[in-house]
Amino acid sequence: MSKAQVRATLLALLLPLLLNATYILHENILKPQASKMIEEMGSELLTKTGINAYLIATNEVFPERYNLVEYSKKYESNMSKPYVLFIFAPYAVITEESGQRGRFGIIPSSNEVKKLYDYDEVRDAAIDIVAVKDENSDEDKHNIGVVQAYSTLADQIAASKGETMTTTIPDETGIVIYILKIFVYSGSIFVFWIFLFRPLIKRIRDGKQ
Repeated sequence: MSKAQVRATLLALLLPLLLNATYILHENILKPQASKMIEEMGSELLTKTGINAYLIATNEVFPERYNLVEYSKKYESNMSKPYVLFIFAPYAVITEESGQRGRFGIIPSSNEVKKLYDYDEVRDAAIDIVAVKDENSDEDKHNIGVVQAYSTLADQIAASKGETMTTTIPDETGIVIYILKIFVYSGSIFVFWIFLFRPLIKRIRDGKQ
């Protein structure tokens, strides 16, 4: 069987899964544009690597020391192995005494999957956006933080498999923070990011290939 036939066979097997796939298991903080980007990246990642990258982005106020692994188990029936589950809970309590909030978790289905990404780098991709002190809304920063972290996660998994993603966004935190500081009106940040900045970077990147 030729390589072309193998690819065609694999695509035929994966296509029904891709058409029905949803990588956002639960969310109540994302804008439609952010959700669309997550689904696009998740579909491409599965096609190229066979790894499912799921997301939970929730406004639930988890108590201090809440077990995210136990929490994730109620979604197990909706996940297909091998997978990695990215949990973003910006209102979860870190410590009652300090009043700090915001939990982040990455739960892999196996140790083999865990080796495909760098937890700290993915976490920092979100924190570097969310932690910016400015006049922008938490909602906008949460959306961009989630997309940036998920993108970083997908890029790292793909790179570990010798693949290159085309739907992800570059982890240019400095540029993103600069945009956040300029666009202070609610909604304008994401509109700019989705319709202007991201397509421009994609065209530049595609032109170098």
